[in-house]
Amino acid sequence: MTAIPAARPTGAHRGRRTAGRRSDLPEDAPRWERPALAAVVVVATVLYSWGIGHAAVHPFYGAAIRSMAGSWRAFFFGGLDAGGSISIDKLPGAFWPDAVSVWLFGPHTWAAALPQVVEGVLTVWLLHRIVRAWAGPFAALIAALTLTLTPVTVALNRATIPDTALTLLLVAAAGALQKAVRTERLLPLITCGVWVGLAFQAKMLQAWLVLPVFAAVYQLAAPGTRLNRALRVLLAGAVSLAVSCSWALIAWATPAGSRPYLDGTSNNDPFTLVFGYNGLSRFSSDSTAFGAVAGTAASRTTGNTGWDMLINNTVGPQVAWFLPLAVLATVLGVLWRAGQPRTDLPRAGFVLWGGWLAVHTLVFSASNGNHAYYTAVIAPALAALAGGGLALFRSEYEATYEPKLEAAYEPEPEHEATARRHLALPAAIVLTAAWALVLDWPTRFVSWLLPVAVMLALCGVVGLWSRGPRTSPRMAHAALAAGIAATLVVPAGWAVSGLNPLYAGAATSPMAGPVGKSYYEHPRHAPRRRGLDHPNARDTALLDYLTTHRHGEKYLLATQAAYTAEPLLRAKSEPILVMGGFTGSTPFPTTQQLSNLIATDQLRYALLTAQRPTTPATAWVKSKCTRIRPTAYGRRSDGSFTLYDCNPKR
Repeated sequence: MTAIPAARPTGAHRGRRTAGRRSDLPEDAPRWERPALAAVVVVATVLYSWGIGHAAVHPFYGAAIRSMAGSWRAFFFGGLDAGGSISIDKLPGAFWPDAVSVWLFGPHTWAAALPQVVEGVLTVWLLHRIVRAWAGPFAALIAALTLTLTPVTVALNRATIPDTALTLLLVAAAGALQKAVRTERLLPLITCGVWVGLAFQAKMLQAWLVLPVFAAVYQLAAPGTRLNRALRVLLAGAVSLAVSCSWALIAWATPAGSRPYLDGTSNNDPFTLVFGYNGLSRFSSDSTAFGAVAGTAASRTTGNTGWDMLINNTVGPQVAWFLPLAVLATVLGVLWRAGQPRTDLPRAGFVLWGGWLAVHTLVFSASNGNHAYYTAVIAPALAALAGGGLALFRSEYEATYEPKLEAAYEPEPEHEATARRHLALPAAIVLTAAWALVLDWPTRFVSWLLPVAVMLALCGVVGLWSRGPRTSPRMAHAALAAGIAATLVVPAGWAVSGLNPLYAGAATSPMAGPVGKSYYEHPRHAPRRRGLDHPNARDTALLDYLTTHRHGEKYLLATQAAYTAEPLLRAKSEPILVMGGFTGSTPFPTTQQLSNLIATDQLRYALLTAQRPTTPATAWVKSKCTRIRPTAYGRRSDGSFTLYDCNPKR
């Protein structure tokens, strides 16, 4: 898509004339662009990798990553333990890079988190390239900087959660779509479908939310006949569907005995895992939709739903700093280009990113509940609209004070509304800075930055509004820089706070700042994070006991739910039979399967907890197995955990 020029936007013919040029960093790029981009990438790398040795390794996914690194069966099917007895409750695609990293570098916390850092930095770089092709170098720099300093991205890119990979792949898909619209070539459109399909492997149905927007943008702005455009969209959609369903089809065709049991399902069906447990059950009152296990839609307990979800006190400070500016940019970007041809590329860009934002907002608002980090996927859209919007407003502003350039552009009818377009730039700065004060006000977390933001906004707006014919370009640029800094300083304070473990949220829900009640009211009581290969004293004693008394059994022990197994699996890659999966409610193994494992000397010990519901398998353990005193493995007590010996004669 053609770049929004530094002065007044041009017609469609100018965009077509520049369509064939390289759009990332061409030879005629401004002198400041390469150093500025390098600086942003360095800032992103530092923010995302700082303290990576103590990164927020998700307990459940961290256990799976270590297991996947030690077994091909566990790797491909997403096995929670090295023996591949039961899978995780997501598709494994997002964790494949993490598992490869652990396989290459060893079971270190930083090795598990390294791919997330790389994915985050790549997203920043790729968004810069895409926005540059659409709206020019100024917009690209603002977009990259905005994404880098979005608090939720800083917290999430230091954790082992699938949304980082999802965001990167969808941004890549948007770039491919943009190239397809600009060049009228089929291959980029097919590539877009492939990227969306790969994103499906990371976060399943959430990856498909952009498909209606992508299809609409291609139909709206791509050259060619309506039928030709429709056929191409159908072909790309078919490619996306094939890539999306590839893993599920392989798992479905694999005999149940040759792969792990699929967690979250009552029927061991991969399509239930995707469309039931991680799909319909999250948007209806039926928690068993399509064969899902009842009560396992974990995000239902998080809240963060409804039409005000993006601006509540939890989610708002994570991602919504540029929401008003993004909405304003989308509306004005479309309205101001209303008279242009159907294939107008600048307008299509606003439709693309505005549609991305709108669709995700609608779906999040209608779901049963969302973790705040889910919204990281809309951060690129907000950043792109912030950059594109400010570039558009700047072009109108510059056109007002540089009438000598008017001859270089197509004539436009002058009327009162057009004459006032130059006011959009200072108004956008005031709106964004004021909104930052609104988001921070409930907690006053970075209240010391609020006067800085106000002062910068005043300097920027006064400098822009008071500009006259004799004002030097350097002073105008300084005023613009002050205004942009005013919009970034408060979210930057929240983003940097995520480097402190006290303000980085829980490992299961990474967020920056005092957003969790326990973190805000009792920051000193924040739980200590344990990564890979760092068991505590209880787990060390238990593992030593089990290893010493193991006599050829396949499984080190059986545990009640993943909650019991997670610390052991992160500490040591061993086959562990995780009864009931993530929550303990998945019907695996059956009582008969459990008794057969014990009878054939494949399993001896079981570890149960009072913090998870009793199932037929755990009831069988309590009635048939012998309880072991904690003193047997060097502990005075074991809290809510109880170890059982199911074959004491061995």
